[in-house]
Amino acid sequence: MRSPLASLRWRQGGGTHSVLIAWWLRRSLRARLTVAATVVIAVALCAAAAALTARLHSVLQATADANARQRLEQVVGTLRAADATGPLPPIADPGVVVQIIGQRGTVVAASPNVDGRPRLFPSDPPPGRVAIQTSSRLPVPDSADSYRVAAQMVSLGGARFLVYAAVPADGAGDSVATLLAAFAVGLPMVVLVLATVTWLLVGRALRPVERLRRQAADITATDLHSRLDVPASDDELSRLAATLNDLLSRIEESTRRQREFVADAAHELRSPLTSLRTQLEVAAGEPEPHLSREDLSGLLADASRLSRLVDDLLHLARLDARPQLRLRPVDLDDIVLSEARRARARAAPAVAVDTAAVSAGQVLGDADALTRMVRNLLDNATRYARSQVTLTLQTGGTDVVLAIWDDGAGIPRTARERIFSRFTRLDDSRTHRDDQAGVGLGLAIVRGVVTAHGGTVDVTDRADALPGAHFQVRLPVGPT
Repeated sequence: MRSPLASLRWRQGGGTHSVLIAWWLRRSLRARLTVAATVVIAVALCAAAAALTARLHSVLQATADANARQRLEQVVGTLRAADATGPLPPIADPGVVVQIIGQRGTVVAASPNVDGRPRLFPSDPPPGRVAIQTSSRLPVPDSADSYRVAAQMVSLGGARFLVYAAVPADGAGDSVATLLAAFAVGLPMVVLVLATVTWLLVGRALRPVERLRRQAADITATDLHSRLDVPASDDELSRLAATLNDLLSRIEESTRRQREFVADAAHELRSPLTSLRTQLEVAAGEPEPHLSREDLSGLLADASRLSRLVDDLLHLARLDARPQLRLRPVDLDDIVLSEARRARARAAPAVAVDTAAVSAGQVLGDADALTRMVRNLLDNATRYARSQVTLTLQTGGTDVVLAIWDDGAGIPRTARERIFSRFTRLDDSRTHRDDQAGVGLGLAIVRGVVTAHGGTVDVTDRADALPGAHFQVRLPVGPT
Protein backbone atom coordinates (compact mmCIF):
# COMPACT_ATOMS: atom_id res chain seq x y z
CA MET A 1 0.00 0.00 0.00
CA ARG A 2 1.43 3.37 -0.98
CA SER A 3 2.12 5.83 1.78
CA PRO A 4 0.72 9.38 1.65
CA LEU A 5 4.25 10.68 1.12
CA ALA A 6 4.89 8.36 -1.83
CA SER A 7 1.84 9.71 -3.64
CA LEU A 8 3.35 13.19 -3.56
CA ARG A 9 6.70 12.40 -5.19
CA TRP A 10 5.54 13.33 -8.66
CA ARG A 11 5.40 17.00 -7.69
CA GLN A 12 8.48 19.10 -8.37
CA GLY A 13 10.20 22.03 -6.62
CA GLY A 14 8.20 24.22 -4.25
CA GLY A 15 5.00 22.38 -5.12
CA THR A 16 6.25 19.29 -3.28
CA HIS A 17 7.02 21.28 -0.14
CA SER A 18 3.62 22.99 -0.25
CA VAL A 19 1.77 19.69 -0.52
CA LEU A 20 3.86 18.10 2.23
CA ILE A 21 3.20 21.03 4.57
CA ALA A 22 -0.54 20.93 3.79
CA TRP A 23 -0.63 17.16 4.44
CA TRP A 24 1.29 17.61 7.68
CA LEU A 25 -1.06 20.33 8.89
CA ARG A 26 -4.13 18.22 8.08
CA ARG A 27 -2.77 15.22 9.99
CA SER A 28 -1.38 17.02 13.06
CA LEU A 29 -3.47 19.04 15.50
CA ARG A 30 -0.24 19.94 17.27
CA ALA A 31 1.11 21.48 14.07
CA ARG A 32 -2.09 23.44 13.42
CA LEU A 33 -2.16 24.84 16.95
CA THR A 34 1.53 25.73 16.79
CA VAL A 35 1.17 27.48 13.43
CA ALA A 36 -1.92 29.37 14.60
CA ALA A 37 -0.22 30.50 17.81
CA THR A 38 2.95 31.47 15.93
CA VAL A 39 0.99 33.53 13.41
CA VAL A 40 -0.86 35.33 16.19
CA ILE A 41 2.39 36.01 18.04
CA ALA A 42 4.13 37.20 14.87
CA VAL A 43 1.27 39.56 14.00
CA ALA A 44 1.22 40.90 17.55
CA LEU A 45 4.99 41.47 17.58
CA CYS A 46 4.92 43.17 14.17
CA ALA A 47 2.08 45.42 15.30
CA ALA A 48 3.97 46.27 18.49
CA ALA A 49 7.15 46.98 16.48
CA ALA A 50 5.25 49.23 14.08
CA ALA A 51 3.63 51.11 16.95
CA LEU A 52 7.00 51.51 18.71
CA THR A 53 8.67 52.73 15.52
CA ALA A 54 5.92 55.24 14.84
CA ARG A 55 6.06 56.45 18.43
CA LEU A 56 9.85 56.86 18.31
CA HIS A 57 9.65 58.77 15.03
CA SER A 58 6.96 61.02 16.48
CA VAL A 59 8.96 61.74 19.65
CA LEU A 60 12.19 62.47 17.76
CA GLN A 61 10.39 64.73 15.30
CA ALA A 62 8.69 66.56 18.16
CA THR A 63 12.13 67.06 19.72
CA ALA A 64 13.46 68.50 16.46
CA ASP A 65 10.43 70.78 16.18
CA ALA A 66 10.97 72.04 19.73
CA ASN A 67 14.62 72.72 18.95
CA ALA A 68 13.68 74.64 15.79
CA ARG A 69 11.12 76.72 17.73
CA GLN A 70 13.72 77.47 20.41
CA ARG A 71 16.23 78.67 17.80
CA LEU A 72 13.53 80.77 16.16
CA GLU A 73 12.55 82.38 19.48
CA GLN A 74 16.19 83.20 20.22
CA VAL A 75 16.63 84.92 16.85
CA VAL A 76 13.34 86.82 17.11
CA GLY A 77 14.18 87.89 20.67
CA THR A 78 17.56 89.21 19.55
CA LEU A 79 16.02 91.18 16.68
CA ARG A 80 13.34 92.76 18.85
CA ALA A 81 15.86 93.68 21.52
CA ALA A 82 18.05 95.45 18.97
CA ASP A 83 15.05 96.71 16.92
CA ALA A 84 17.25 96.23 13.88
CA THR A 85 18.43 93.61 11.49
CA GLY A 86 22.12 93.78 11.88
CA PRO A 87 24.47 90.83 12.02
CA LEU A 88 23.18 87.83 13.93
CA PRO A 89 24.98 86.78 17.12
CA PRO A 90 27.23 83.76 16.86
CA ILE A 91 25.43 80.39 16.78
CA ALA A 92 27.07 77.65 18.76
CA ASP A 93 25.62 74.81 16.64
CA PRO A 94 27.10 75.04 13.12
CA GLY A 95 24.33 72.78 11.80
CA VAL A 96 21.61 75.38 12.52
CA VAL A 97 20.59 77.50 9.50
CA VAL A 98 19.00 80.94 10.02
CA GLN A 99 17.77 83.40 7.39
CA ILE A 100 15.89 86.72 7.74
CA ILE A 101 13.98 87.84 4.65
CA GLY A 102 13.01 91.49 4.11
CA GLN A 103 9.89 92.93 2.51
CA ARG A 104 11.37 92.71 -0.98
CA GLY A 105 12.18 89.05 -0.60
CA THR A 106 15.88 89.58 -0.18
CA VAL A 107 18.04 88.08 2.56
CA VAL A 108 18.85 90.81 5.08
CA ALA A 109 20.62 88.59 7.59
CA ALA A 110 21.72 84.95 7.84
CA SER A 111 23.77 82.58 9.91
CA PRO A 112 27.47 82.25 8.98
CA ASN A 113 27.02 78.87 7.31
CA VAL A 114 24.62 80.34 4.68
CA ASP A 115 25.94 83.87 4.54
CA GLY A 116 25.72 85.20 0.99
CA ARG A 117 23.24 82.49 -0.10
CA PRO A 118 19.96 83.42 -1.74
CA ARG A 119 16.67 82.72 -0.04
CA LEU A 120 16.49 79.01 0.88
CA PHE A 121 12.88 78.69 2.09
CA PRO A 122 10.29 79.85 -0.44
CA SER A 123 7.10 79.34 1.62
CA ASP A 124 5.76 82.16 3.81
CA PRO A 125 4.37 81.49 7.28
CA PRO A 126 0.89 82.79 8.16
CA PRO A 127 0.85 86.12 10.06
CA GLY A 128 1.11 85.82 13.84
CA ARG A 129 1.84 82.10 13.82
CA VAL A 130 4.91 79.85 13.88
CA ALA A 131 4.89 77.36 11.02
CA ILE A 132 6.87 74.10 11.05
CA GLN A 133 7.83 72.37 7.83
CA THR A 134 10.30 69.83 6.52
CA SER A 135 13.05 70.80 4.12
CA SER A 136 15.46 68.56 2.27
CA ARG A 137 19.21 68.92 1.91
CA LEU A 138 20.48 72.55 2.02
CA PRO A 139 23.51 74.07 0.21
CA VAL A 140 25.70 74.27 3.31
CA PRO A 141 28.86 72.41 4.27
CA ASP A 142 28.14 69.00 5.78
CA SER A 143 24.42 69.48 5.13
CA ALA A 144 21.97 67.06 6.74
CA ASP A 145 19.60 65.10 4.54
CA SER A 146 16.55 66.56 6.26
CA TYR A 147 15.73 69.69 8.27
CA ARG A 148 12.84 70.84 10.38
CA VAL A 149 12.23 74.55 9.66
CA ALA A 150 10.43 76.96 12.01
CA ALA A 151 9.21 80.18 10.35
CA GLN A 152 7.53 83.33 11.71
CA MET A 153 6.57 86.77 10.38
CA VAL A 154 7.93 89.59 12.62
CA SER A 155 7.26 93.37 12.52
CA LEU A 156 10.23 95.62 13.41
CA GLY A 157 10.24 99.40 13.05
CA GLY A 158 7.15 99.38 10.87
CA ALA A 159 8.64 96.79 8.53
CA ARG A 160 7.83 93.07 8.25
CA PHE A 161 10.46 90.38 8.19
CA LEU A 162 10.34 86.61 7.67
CA VAL A 163 12.54 84.70 10.09
CA TYR A 164 13.53 81.06 9.37
CA ALA A 165 15.40 78.69 11.70
CA ALA A 166 16.27 75.20 10.47
CA VAL A 167 17.73 72.38 12.57
CA PRO A 168 18.95 68.98 11.28
CA ALA A 169 16.39 66.18 11.54
CA ASP A 170 18.54 63.27 10.43
CA GLY A 171 18.63 61.93 13.99
CA ALA A 172 14.97 60.84 13.83
CA GLY A 173 15.42 59.02 10.53
CA ASP A 174 18.68 57.38 11.61
CA SER A 175 17.18 56.20 14.89
CA VAL A 176 14.12 54.78 13.14
CA ALA A 177 16.28 53.03 10.54
CA THR A 178 18.46 51.52 13.27
CA LEU A 179 15.40 50.32 15.16
CA LEU A 180 13.90 48.79 12.01
CA ALA A 181 17.14 46.98 11.29
CA ALA A 182 17.15 45.61 14.82
CA PHE A 183 13.55 44.45 14.41
CA ALA A 184 14.35 42.83 11.06
CA VAL A 185 17.00 40.70 12.73
CA GLY A 186 15.45 40.18 16.15
CA LEU A 187 11.79 39.57 15.35
CA PRO A 188 12.34 36.39 13.27
CA MET A 189 14.58 35.00 16.00
CA VAL A 190 12.00 35.80 18.69
CA VAL A 191 9.20 34.26 16.60
CA LEU A 192 11.32 31.13 16.00
CA VAL A 193 12.01 30.75 19.72
CA LEU A 194 8.37 31.28 20.61
CA ALA A 195 7.26 28.79 17.92
CA THR A 196 9.61 26.19 19.39
CA VAL A 197 8.32 26.83 22.90
CA THR A 198 4.72 26.68 21.64
CA TRP A 199 5.42 23.39 19.86
CA LEU A 200 6.78 21.87 23.06
CA LEU A 201 3.97 23.22 25.24
CA VAL A 202 1.24 22.11 22.84
CA GLY A 203 2.80 18.67 22.63
CA ARG A 204 2.86 18.42 26.40
CA ALA A 205 -0.76 19.63 26.65
CA LEU A 206 -1.94 17.11 24.03
CA ARG A 207 -0.06 14.18 25.52
CA PRO A 208 -2.93 13.28 27.91
CA VAL A 209 -5.35 13.47 24.96
CA GLU A 210 -3.26 10.97 23.03
CA ARG A 211 -3.18 8.74 26.11
CA LEU A 212 -6.99 8.87 26.31
CA ARG A 213 -7.19 8.06 22.60
CA ARG A 214 -5.02 4.98 23.00
CA GLN A 215 -7.06 3.80 25.97
CA ALA A 216 -10.31 4.30 24.05
CA ALA A 217 -8.88 2.41 21.05
CA ASP A 218 -8.09 -0.57 23.31
CA ILE A 219 -11.71 -0.90 24.49
CA THR A 220 -13.60 -3.50 22.46
CA ALA A 221 -17.17 -4.78 22.48
CA THR A 222 -16.19 -7.54 24.91
CA ASP A 223 -14.73 -5.28 27.61
CA LEU A 224 -17.10 -2.34 27.71
CA HIS A 225 -16.66 -2.33 31.50
CA SER A 226 -13.23 -0.73 31.02
CA ARG A 227 -12.95 2.99 31.69
CA LEU A 228 -10.55 5.78 30.80
CA ASP A 229 -8.19 7.31 33.36
CA VAL A 230 -9.57 10.67 34.51
CA PRO A 231 -6.80 13.25 35.11
CA ALA A 232 -6.65 14.69 38.60
CA SER A 233 -6.83 18.27 37.31
CA ASP A 234 -10.31 19.79 37.23
CA ASP A 235 -10.11 21.12 33.68
CA GLU A 236 -11.54 20.51 30.22
CA LEU A 237 -9.48 17.34 29.78
CA SER A 238 -10.77 15.75 32.98
CA ARG A 239 -14.32 16.67 32.02
CA LEU A 240 -13.77 15.13 28.58
CA ALA A 241 -12.55 11.89 30.17
CA ALA A 242 -15.53 11.85 32.54
CA THR A 243 -17.92 12.43 29.63
CA LEU A 244 -16.33 9.60 27.65
CA ASN A 245 -16.62 7.29 30.66
CA ASP A 246 -20.27 8.24 30.98
CA LEU A 247 -20.72 7.46 27.28
CA LEU A 248 -19.08 4.06 27.80
CA SER A 249 -21.43 3.42 30.72
CA ARG A 250 -24.45 4.20 28.57
CA ILE A 251 -23.14 1.98 25.76
CA GLU A 252 -22.49 -0.83 28.25
CA GLU A 253 -25.98 -0.47 29.69
CA SER A 254 -27.55 -0.37 26.23
CA THR A 255 -25.60 -3.46 25.17
CA ARG A 256 -26.61 -5.26 28.35
CA ARG A 257 -30.27 -4.41 27.80
CA GLN A 258 -30.02 -5.48 24.18
CA ARG A 259 -28.57 -8.86 25.17
CA GLU A 260 -31.26 -9.30 27.81
CA PHE A 261 -33.86 -8.31 25.26
CA VAL A 262 -32.65 -10.94 22.82
CA ALA A 263 -32.51 -13.58 25.56
CA ASP A 264 -36.01 -12.73 26.81
CA ALA A 265 -37.39 -12.67 23.26
CA ALA A 266 -35.89 -16.10 22.57
CA HIS A 267 -37.40 -17.42 25.82
CA GLU A 268 -40.84 -15.99 25.03
CA LEU A 269 -40.78 -17.41 21.52
CA ARG A 270 -39.60 -20.83 22.66
CA SER A 271 -42.60 -21.60 24.87
CA PRO A 272 -45.44 -21.24 22.33
CA LEU A 273 -43.32 -22.77 19.58
CA THR A 274 -42.57 -25.79 21.76
CA SER A 275 -46.27 -26.13 22.57
CA LEU A 276 -47.26 -25.92 18.91
CA ARG A 277 -44.58 -28.44 17.91
CA THR A 278 -45.59 -30.90 20.63
CA GLN A 279 -49.26 -30.84 19.70
CA LEU A 280 -48.50 -31.16 16.02
CA GLU A 281 -46.11 -34.08 16.63
CA VAL A 282 -48.74 -35.84 18.71
CA ALA A 283 -51.31 -35.29 15.99
CA ALA A 284 -48.92 -36.50 13.29
CA GLY A 285 -48.16 -39.69 15.25
CA GLU A 286 -51.78 -40.80 15.39
CA PRO A 287 -52.99 -43.33 12.76
CA GLU A 288 -55.90 -41.08 12.04
CA PRO A 289 -54.95 -37.57 13.12
CA HIS A 290 -57.79 -35.81 14.80
CA LEU A 291 -57.65 -32.58 16.76
CA SER A 292 -60.32 -31.85 19.29
CA ARG A 293 -61.90 -28.44 19.68
CA GLU A 294 -59.85 -27.98 22.86
CA ASP A 295 -56.62 -28.74 21.00
CA LEU A 296 -57.56 -26.37 18.19
CA SER A 297 -58.32 -23.69 20.75
CA GLY A 298 -54.91 -24.19 22.33
CA LEU A 299 -53.15 -24.01 18.98
CA LEU A 300 -55.01 -20.83 18.09
CA ALA A 301 -54.09 -19.31 21.47
CA ASP A 302 -50.43 -20.13 20.94
CA ALA A 303 -50.52 -18.79 17.39
CA SER A 304 -52.23 -15.63 18.62
CA ARG A 305 -49.62 -15.17 21.30
CA LEU A 306 -46.81 -15.67 18.78
CA SER A 307 -48.38 -13.17 16.41
CA ARG A 308 -48.79 -10.62 19.18
CA LEU A 309 -45.22 -11.15 20.38
CA VAL A 310 -43.72 -10.77 16.91
CA ASP A 311 -45.84 -7.67 16.34
CA ASP A 312 -44.60 -6.15 19.62
CA LEU A 313 -40.99 -6.99 18.85
CA LEU A 314 -41.27 -5.39 15.44
CA HIS A 315 -42.82 -2.26 16.92
CA LEU A 316 -40.08 -1.98 19.55
CA ALA A 317 -37.41 -2.44 16.89
CA ARG A 318 -38.91 0.44 14.93
CA LEU A 319 -38.96 2.64 18.04
CA ASP A 320 -35.31 1.79 18.75
CA ALA A 321 -34.43 2.80 15.19
CA ARG A 322 -35.93 6.26 15.91
CA PRO A 323 -38.07 6.43 12.78
CA GLN A 324 -39.48 9.65 11.43
CA LEU A 325 -43.03 9.83 12.74
CA ARG A 326 -45.72 10.95 10.32
CA LEU A 327 -46.78 13.94 12.35
CA ARG A 328 -50.10 15.58 11.66
CA PRO A 329 -52.97 16.94 13.79
CA VAL A 330 -54.71 13.97 15.45
CA ASP A 331 -57.93 14.03 17.48
CA LEU A 332 -56.86 11.92 20.42
CA ASP A 333 -60.43 11.73 21.73
CA ASP A 334 -61.54 9.90 18.56
CA ILE A 335 -58.78 7.31 19.08
CA VAL A 336 -59.70 6.88 22.76
CA LEU A 337 -63.42 6.40 22.04
CA SER A 338 -62.69 3.97 19.19
CA GLU A 339 -60.34 1.86 21.31
CA ALA A 340 -62.81 1.94 24.20
CA ARG A 341 -65.45 0.34 21.96
CA ARG A 342 -62.94 -2.32 20.98
CA ALA A 343 -62.03 -2.92 24.64
CA ARG A 344 -65.70 -3.36 25.58
CA ALA A 345 -66.03 -6.07 22.95
CA ARG A 346 -62.92 -7.93 24.15
CA ALA A 347 -63.24 -7.44 27.93
CA ALA A 348 -65.08 -9.77 30.27
CA PRO A 349 -68.82 -9.00 30.60
CA ALA A 350 -68.34 -7.93 34.21
CA VAL A 351 -65.83 -5.16 33.27
CA ALA A 352 -67.35 -1.82 32.27
CA VAL A 353 -65.38 0.80 30.29
CA ASP A 354 -66.45 4.34 31.21
CA THR A 355 -65.68 7.16 28.74
CA ALA A 356 -68.07 9.79 30.08
CA ALA A 357 -65.18 12.13 31.02
CA VAL A 358 -63.48 12.00 27.61
CA SER A 359 -63.45 15.51 26.09
CA ALA A 360 -61.88 16.91 22.95
CA GLY A 361 -58.10 16.88 22.72
CA GLN A 362 -55.89 17.37 19.68
CA VAL A 363 -52.19 16.54 19.47
CA LEU A 364 -49.54 16.59 16.75
CA GLY A 365 -48.54 12.99 16.26
CA ASP A 366 -48.62 9.70 14.38
CA ALA A 367 -52.15 8.29 14.46
CA ASP A 368 -51.06 4.63 14.18
CA ALA A 369 -48.52 4.92 16.99
CA LEU A 370 -50.96 6.77 19.26
CA THR A 371 -53.62 4.12 18.57
CA ARG A 372 -51.16 1.42 19.61
CA MET A 373 -50.35 3.35 22.80
CA VAL A 374 -54.03 3.72 23.82
CA ARG A 375 -54.78 0.10 22.94
CA ASN A 376 -51.94 -1.24 25.09
CA LEU A 377 -53.04 0.87 28.06
CA LEU A 378 -56.64 -0.30 27.71
CA ASP A 379 -55.64 -3.96 27.30
CA ASN A 380 -53.55 -3.69 30.46
CA ALA A 381 -56.41 -2.04 32.39
CA THR A 382 -59.15 -4.47 31.30
CA ARG A 383 -56.88 -7.47 31.99
CA TYR A 384 -56.46 -6.57 35.68
CA ALA A 385 -59.73 -4.70 36.40
CA ARG A 386 -62.36 -6.31 38.60
CA SER A 387 -65.38 -4.42 37.32
CA GLN A 388 -64.51 -0.91 36.15
CA VAL A 389 -62.10 0.88 33.79
CA THR A 390 -62.39 4.67 33.61
CA LEU A 391 -60.91 6.95 30.97
CA THR A 392 -60.60 10.74 31.09
CA LEU A 393 -59.17 13.11 28.49
CA GLN A 394 -58.65 16.80 29.21
CA THR A 395 -56.73 19.69 27.70
CA GLY A 396 -54.98 21.90 30.22
CA GLY A 397 -52.45 24.59 29.31
CA THR A 398 -49.93 23.17 26.87
CA ASP A 399 -50.73 19.49 27.51
CA VAL A 400 -53.41 16.98 26.65
CA VAL A 401 -53.78 14.63 29.63
CA LEU A 402 -55.10 11.09 29.17
CA ALA A 403 -55.83 9.14 32.37
CA ILE A 404 -56.77 5.46 32.57
CA TRP A 405 -57.45 3.67 35.84
CA ASP A 406 -58.90 0.37 36.89
CA ASP A 407 -60.20 -1.08 40.15
CA GLY A 408 -57.83 -4.01 40.20
CA ALA A 409 -55.07 -4.88 42.63
CA GLY A 410 -52.95 -1.89 41.63
CA ILE A 411 -49.21 -1.58 41.18
CA PRO A 412 -46.77 -1.40 44.11
CA ARG A 413 -44.81 1.85 44.37
CA THR A 414 -41.53 -0.03 44.06
CA ALA A 415 -42.56 -1.46 40.68
CA ARG A 416 -44.06 1.64 39.07
CA GLU A 417 -40.94 2.39 37.07
CA ARG A 418 -39.93 -1.21 36.42
CA ILE A 419 -43.19 -2.08 34.64
CA PHE A 420 -42.11 0.07 31.68
CA SER A 421 -39.07 -2.15 31.11
CA ARG A 422 -39.23 -4.84 28.46
CA PHE A 423 -40.42 -8.34 29.38
CA THR A 424 -41.50 -7.20 32.84
CA ARG A 425 -44.54 -8.86 34.39
CA LEU A 426 -45.37 -8.50 38.04
CA ASP A 427 -46.78 -12.03 38.28
CA ASP A 428 -43.55 -13.45 36.75
CA SER A 429 -45.66 -15.86 34.73
CA ARG A 430 -44.28 -16.90 31.34
CA THR A 431 -46.48 -19.92 30.63
CA HIS A 432 -49.94 -18.38 30.65
CA ARG A 433 -52.11 -19.92 27.96
CA ASP A 434 -54.78 -17.21 28.03
CA ASP A 435 -54.72 -15.24 24.78
CA GLN A 436 -55.13 -12.07 26.81
CA ALA A 437 -51.90 -12.64 28.75
CA GLY A 438 -49.05 -10.36 27.79
CA VAL A 439 -45.33 -10.95 27.57
CA GLY A 440 -44.27 -7.69 29.22
CA LEU A 441 -43.81 -5.51 26.12
CA GLY A 442 -47.04 -3.51 26.05
CA LEU A 443 -46.08 -0.82 28.55
CA ALA A 444 -42.56 -0.59 27.11
CA ILE A 445 -44.18 0.24 23.77
CA VAL A 446 -46.42 2.80 25.50
CA ARG A 447 -43.42 4.65 26.96
CA GLY A 448 -41.54 4.49 23.66
CA VAL A 449 -44.46 5.99 21.72
CA VAL A 450 -45.13 8.71 24.31
CA THR A 451 -41.43 9.65 24.51
CA ALA A 452 -41.19 9.82 20.71
CA HIS A 453 -44.05 12.36 20.80
CA GLY A 454 -42.33 14.50 23.43
CA GLY A 455 -44.64 13.44 26.27
CA THR A 456 -44.51 11.54 29.55
CA VAL A 457 -46.32 8.54 31.04
CA ASP A 458 -46.44 7.76 34.76
CA VAL A 459 -48.24 5.60 37.27
CA THR A 460 -49.74 7.70 40.06
CA ASP A 461 -52.03 7.26 43.03
CA ARG A 462 -55.74 7.62 42.44
CA ALA A 463 -57.31 10.83 43.65
CA ASP A 464 -60.12 8.93 45.39
CA ALA A 465 -57.60 6.76 47.30
CA LEU A 466 -59.23 3.59 45.98
CA PRO A 467 -57.13 0.58 44.94
CA GLY A 468 -56.17 0.05 41.33
CA ALA A 469 -53.66 1.27 38.75
CA HIS A 470 -53.77 4.89 37.53
CA PHE A 471 -51.84 5.66 34.32
CA GLN A 472 -51.44 9.27 33.23
CA VAL A 473 -50.18 10.29 29.79
CA ARG A 474 -49.21 13.88 28.97
CA LEU A 475 -48.76 14.93 25.34
CA PRO A 476 -48.08 18.42 23.92
CA VAL A 477 -51.16 20.17 22.54
CA GLY A 478 -51.30 20.16 18.76
CA PRO A 479 -51.86 23.23 16.53
CA THR A 480 -55.32 24.72 16.63
